[in-house]
Amino acid sequence: MRLTEKELPRDLSKLPVESLKGVGPSLRNKLLKIGIKTVEDAVFHLPLRYEDRTKISSIDSVTPGRAYLLEGKITQIKVMYGRRRSLLAFLEDPTGKIGLRFYYFSKRQQENLKHIKKLRCYGEVRQGSTGPEIYHPEYSEAKIQSKESKNLTPIYPSTEGITQNTHRKITKEALSQLRMFPLEDLTSTNTSSSLTESLFYLHQPPADANTDLLNEGKHPTQQALSLDELTAHQVRIKLLREELKSLRSPQLSAPSDLYKRAIGSFKFQLTNAQKLVSAEISKDMVKGSPMHRLVQGDVGSGKTVLAALAAVHAHENELQTALMAPTELLAEQHLATLETWLRPLGVDVCLLTSNVRGADRKRLIKRISNGEIGLAIGTHALFQRQVSFKNLGLVIIDEQHRFGVNQRLALRKKGAGENSSPHQVIMTATPIPRTLSMGFHTEMDVSILDELPPGRLPIKTSVLSSDKRDDIIAQVNFACQAGRQAYWVCTLINESETLECEAAEKVASELREKLPKISIGLVHGQLPSQEKNKRMQEFKKGALDLLVCTTVIEVGVDVPNASLMIIENSERLGLAQLHQLRGRVGRGNEASHCLLLYKKPIGAIGRQRLDVMRNSNDGFFIAEKDLEMRGPGEVFGTLQSGELRLKIADLQRDKKIAAKSREVARQLLTQNKEKAKRLVNRWISNEDKINLA
Repeated sequence: MRLTEKELPRDLSKLPVESLKGVGPSLRNKLLKIGIKTVEDAVFHLPLRYEDRTKISSIDSVTPGRAYLLEGKITQIKVMYGRRRSLLAFLEDPTGKIGLRFYYFSKRQQENLKHIKKLRCYGEVRQGSTGPEIYHPEYSEAKIQSKESKNLTPIYPSTEGITQNTHRKITKEALSQLRMFPLEDLTSTNTSSSLTESLFYLHQPPADANTDLLNEGKHPTQQALSLDELTAHQVRIKLLREELKSLRSPQLSAPSDLYKRAIGSFKFQLTNAQKLVSAEISKDMVKGSPMHRLVQGDVGSGKTVLAALAAVHAHENELQTALMAPTELLAEQHLATLETWLRPLGVDVCLLTSNVRGADRKRLIKRISNGEIGLAIGTHALFQRQVSFKNLGLVIIDEQHRFGVNQRLALRKKGAGENSSPHQVIMTATPIPRTLSMGFHTEMDVSILDELPPGRLPIKTSVLSSDKRDDIIAQVNFACQAGRQAYWVCTLINESETLECEAAEKVASELREKLPKISIGLVHGQLPSQEKNKRMQEFKKGALDLLVCTTVIEVGVDVPNASLMIIENSERLGLAQLHQLRGRVGRGNEASHCLLLYKKPIGAIGRQRLDVMRNSNDGFFIAEKDLEMRGPGEVFGTLQSGELRLKIADLQRDKKIAAKSREVARQLLTQNKEKAKRLVNRWISNEDKINLA
């Protein structure tokens, strides 16, 4: 039931988005996926870029590579059959004609196009098989009274099921509320209307606005809001740091005999970097305040060893450890490794995931709660309400960027008494670019594992067209016949016309046919967990020569005999993910190779990414390049909840603003902490908001 106008709250942060005209339950749920819960969220959902649809161009003036607003009559419509079925309509004005091509269309759309007397459309012109064409243009019937827009057209970040027109309608409704209830400017002494005016400008820029500046994010209005947003993130970090300093934690004695036995039991020597970082962790754990340390280590640098030693240190002091991993596969890998190392030392290790059910689950939860388990390894199941620890002293979170702040805090609270918290070690094999870690991970102390274990050979990376597929299959055959193992990574499970990626199941079938003497297994995310684990264990034990898989093996799989990796459609993946995948080989004593396959034609950005991979094995350098090319909101992947998601700011572009934001945040916290907290809640995504009351 909708609230009446009198019942609506004046604070847009308390006004639910479903109060806007046209937003029902279905659309509300879709909006929640992109962080829009309130009307204020809708107002701060800012455009990615802008298009100039303020004037109609003649068809004879268009050139490929640019977007235009066109108007004319549909003179011909036909269904074209070729490699892909498409609907082709020709738009004609007094100066010429152009093709409008639709790969996804319905019979109804086809009929509607026939009956539109005059059509207005917008889209990028490309050179097609019939001459200049626009693929999937936005279009509508051009009414006699309709006029060109007086504003640039905003293009919003979106999700499946929400069109740009829907975003614009929602924003228009939200702006009408903003007009009635202007927002307070929280970071300056300007009048309260200045922030409101900035938001109106960015959602509805006038026709004479500098489109280039807006699309580069360098317009003064955008820069002012970037300062607002970066200040909010700095305030949040300072508040987290302040909260941590106010807490107490278990004060451990120095590492003792069991710790030394653990080091002696390893069948390898610790690297100097491992010795240094393990000492930093031990030093933190003997303090009375909570450790909050981020350990960055490149793929294969030995972070799991540090987790084992920290858990032994906690066990010596009769404290439990919880290790949280983002996937069941990684959690199971940790169990196999850590149980081998720690059980001989008297540390009981268990695995708790969503797949542990019934009596087994009840038994495990009871053993954790009464303190029998020294190290509990698991996924998000570890922080569910029914799981409690007797004396949790240490929390280790692997691949921390995949967890939201609330998830990390929930696990921390499992061991927290009043004003107390367990120690925390946060581990990542995706190095955080220096630009990010300096400014936006300052609530943590940072340790870096910058040394690989001795004997590790650099992985040689080659970039090859998929035209060379038969040669690559022959190389796989040669490697496997010689006793080595290989991965063949596909990016999707099922066929997709849109992405044209090879399906893992199809590839496995093809390779079994072409390599009859090679034992081939298939692993993807849709397999039941038991089946997936069985095949992974078969591969690890050498019963399978070749593993065809999706990116499910990105982290956590350690097979020293695997020395060859092929990655299909590599141009579609980000640098961080490519580096993680490549890190699955090069773990033994054999020279290892990674072959990055791409499909022609390859775009400039795709080529640039693959060149970076070919020329560098340095995860920190690769992370910086990834930040440069994709921005902080994409560095860790679009579905991961712990990443730094910025609505308008860009850390590469706005370095000077980021530096200024630290001082603005400090002043704001000194002058008015409540106002600073409101700023955080205004800019931070809903699922990562923390209780700042």
